[in-house]
Amino acid sequence: MIQNYLTSTVERFASKWLVLGIDIAIVAISFVLSYFIRFNLTFDFDVDMLFVQLPWVSLIALCSFLLVGSYKGVVRHTGLRDVYNIFNAVCLASILSIFLILANRKFQLVDDFTIPLSIIIYNSLLSFIALVSSRYIFKTMYQNLISQSSFNSTKNVLIYGAGESGILTYGAITNHSKSNVKVIGYIDRDKKKIGKLINGVSVYAPEVLTEAFIRKKGIAEIIFCIQNIDHKRLKSLLEGLVDFPVLVKIVPPVEDWINGELKASQIKKVQIEDLLNRAPIDIANSKIREEVKDKVIFVTGGAGSIGSEIVRQICNYNYSSLIIIDQAESALYDLQQELKQKGHHNFVPLVGDVRDKNRMNSIFQEYKPDIVFHAAAYKHVPLMEYNSYEAIKINIAGTKTIADLALNHNVEKFVLISTDKAVNPTNVMGASKRIAEIYVSCLQQENDTKFITTRFGNVLGSNGSVIPLFRKQIENGGPITLTHKEITRYFMTIPEASQLVLEAGAMGKGGEIFIFDMGESVKIYDLAKNMIKLSGLSYPEDIDIKVTGLRPGEKLYEELLANGENTLPTYHKKIKISKTRELDYIDLRSKIDELCITNMFFSKNTVRLMKSIVPEYISKNSKLCELDEKENSKVGNATSLKVVES
Repeated sequence: MIQNYLTSTVERFASKWLVLGIDIAIVAISFVLSYFIRFNLTFDFDVDMLFVQLPWVSLIALCSFLLVGSYKGVVRHTGLRDVYNIFNAVCLASILSIFLILANRKFQLVDDFTIPLSIIIYNSLLSFIALVSSRYIFKTMYQNLISQSSFNSTKNVLIYGAGESGILTYGAITNHSKSNVKVIGYIDRDKKKIGKLINGVSVYAPEVLTEAFIRKKGIAEIIFCIQNIDHKRLKSLLEGLVDFPVLVKIVPPVEDWINGELKASQIKKVQIEDLLNRAPIDIANSKIREEVKDKVIFVTGGAGSIGSEIVRQICNYNYSSLIIIDQAESALYDLQQELKQKGHHNFVPLVGDVRDKNRMNSIFQEYKPDIVFHAAAYKHVPLMEYNSYEAIKINIAGTKTIADLALNHNVEKFVLISTDKAVNPTNVMGASKRIAEIYVSCLQQENDTKFITTRFGNVLGSNGSVIPLFRKQIENGGPITLTHKEITRYFMTIPEASQLVLEAGAMGKGGEIFIFDMGESVKIYDLAKNMIKLSGLSYPEDIDIKVTGLRPGEKLYEELLANGENTLPTYHKKIKISKTRELDYIDLRSKIDELCITNMFFSKNTVRLMKSIVPEYISKNSKLCELDEKENSKVGNATSLKVVES
């Protein structure tokens, strides 16, 4: 409130005309001082002539300031550009004064009027120094008043990186009028900089960065400013910083700066995604561009996490038409508005359910898609474990419906978005996705449409994933709930996964299961602790972690390849082709058809049928484990019977 009052008062009374008047007064005072300096601080000069000259000097200064516009700058935001304008105005005033004197000497415009050239030079120097100094004095006074009127204590920060980005960061946060920040120092590895001052601030070696140093200096934040750094080193440095009892922030890449200039508002808290940072992906955009050019693209589940990102990226290419299908109308509406705001218009959002064959068939007939990206699916393991009817109906029957229609309508390519949970599944959701993979492989055996499967792990920030859940739990004061201390998962960013889906779709010839390089698996317990630290809190004092036990169907470790599978390389280092074992496609397709029909009657035998289609499907931490036990019991009894008979 006080800050707003000060700002409004300054804006009301410190008008540009007041600034102009003060500037002219400064020039006049500097002119008088020039005579004193010229005559060794005595009155050994014609004082009466001084009062004749002073109005002319003031008038010339007025004309110069009006022409250059140096008085129009906002004093409390004085910068280098304002200093440059003052320099131009003073130089112009000097040139006009000299021209007037020389003209008067020749044409005698004013009797007995002259000014020594040395006085003009002295006046120019003094005026420039005084004008610049006055602005910085007023600026400093204003900032001090603001800081004194603020009820927030000064926040001490360290800038990690004393390069150009670090110096620009210093300028951004110290020039920010609402900032109450004091930069304590820079941290840098460059031995030539260590021990020196930049902007009056000391440069320290990284070795001084200890908890004792941070507490001694009262540091509240560390701002990481190093650009063009290897992602592994970035991850290592950030992980080291979050261990300290401070808030860690990061400066965005230069290409994300607004008009090439860093704003204080762009400096954000380090997110868990930064600690899971992966190397940038080199995508052959030309190949994707060629693949989708002038094509009708059909995306199911287009308002979901992966589907919507696929849509956003396709919008960057010259497609013919983009059909977006989703049963969630609110999410679809939000995506529609987002695309419109970005200037994309050649798309058709349709509310529809992939289980509705008649509706989907009419859409295929009307729009005649060339490429289908099938992302619609149920994906939550615990929910689907005891809702097998819905898992089969969406993940299997829904995929079957769209794949059959793609075949019937001569679609060029059908790309299935699968999951690592389909590998050696331990739950209904994973098994349903594996059966969907098998079904599209069956269709590939005898038809012209190219059926392609992409398989990858968890995506950061997707709906219902672990990171948004942990964030919400931290905001609510904890505790964070974790199913097991040793549980690990592979993670990939949503844009990365979507880019690789498009790339795999472009390179696919039909029948492949593309496996994405997920990097190193992440221990969820460590991820939870890092998220607590990144929130500026401590574990377990502020936020505790509660282990609840594995959920139904949940694995400790995820896999990308099933038993009996290996991979073949592609031209893209992050995409490999799964070399699967031979399957009896005729028998499997018959069983999948039977499964979909049986499911329509809410039969209890559907999960048992799923296990016969996917023999490696063995339930874990679930009531469905009894089906495996019964099957093992039958096998054991049959074996015993054979032994007795023999």
